[in-house]
Amino acid sequence: MRVDAFDFDLPKALIAERPARPRDSARLLLVGDECQNYVVRNLPALLAPGDLLVVNDTKVLPTRLTGRRGSAKVEATLHKRLGQGCWRAFVRPAKRVHTGDEIVFAADLAARVTARPSGREADLDFVSSDTSLQAALEQYGTMPLPPYILRPDGADARDHEDYQTLFAAHPGAVAAPTAALHFTPKLVYALADRGIEVAKVTLHVGAGTFLPVDVDDTDDHHMHAEYGEISAETAARINAAERVVAVGTTVLRILESAAGEGGVRPFAGETDIFITPGFRFRAVDCLLTNFHLPRSTLFMLVSAFAGLKRMQAAYAYAIAEGFRFYSYGDVCFLRRGAA
Repeated sequence: MRVDAFDFDLPKALIAERPARPRDSARLLLVGDECQNYVVRNLPALLAPGDLLVVNDTKVLPTRLTGRRGSAKVEATLHKRLGQGCWRAFVRPAKRVHTGDEIVFAADLAARVTARPSGREADLDFVSSDTSLQAALEQYGTMPLPPYILRPDGADARDHEDYQTLFAAHPGAVAAPTAALHFTPKLVYALADRGIEVAKVTLHVGAGTFLPVDVDDTDDHHMHAEYGEISAETAARINAAERVVAVGTTVLRILESAAGEGGVRPFAGETDIFITPGFRFRAVDCLLTNFHLPRSTLFMLVSAFAGLKRMQAAYAYAIAEGFRFYSYGDVCFLRRGAA
């Protein structure tokens, strides 16, 4: 399909710089033949006893680092784990970074540049265990906020809390599964009281989720890969559920990656699934998801799930009604439907 079919104009004023407080006070748009306005704390009333919410329990690592190559300042955002203590990173200014360079981030944290796979990336070897590197990131790193959240001095202390979900347990993501940012303990209790259970899967979200689609046709786009896991117990719960509600596109992607004719299978590995209109969904019945960027793989995904015309109309409605977009923004609830 032509990528420009997924384009739209978004006023910059609607890009959320901070999340709603409390989290479950964010607005929720129920998308159907007509759009209906709610708030996230109304979610239990929109679901039915026996529904199963599936959330992503990945934890975002504070992978944005500032260091020096000699006297030159260098910023590195780690975005893909390559091996023990080795990460691929976006670096800037990229022209100052060369293979063989050492970048010093702190007295006890430095990395050797082992390769330059692209003009803006470098492979960094920290010569440390993953455990010690994770501790160093917690001490020296900041949250890798997406580029549309403007922080001249980088993520702050509020972001360290705001850009992590209630379910975060397994470190490995460099971007948050943002639909789950809206959940609070009070909301989870309300869901349980209504007979709605929560199951957990893991998909370590990569920075590729923010990369623009820079081709004219979706057939020419190469999707980034992300690592995920679904346990046998969770797969069985999903297959037994009356209705599966994916909390976020990351959950939908891993469930559909693991789905076959017999249902969702246990899964451990990378997925580079690219979902566009015409995709046959097998696992997910409903989707809770934030509002996404124009021409993005995520807007293509929701258009495949609920229908392109319906999503174009829903986004036009959301813009007219002043809904807040992107990672810290509001959310919409979609049912699987035809274009």
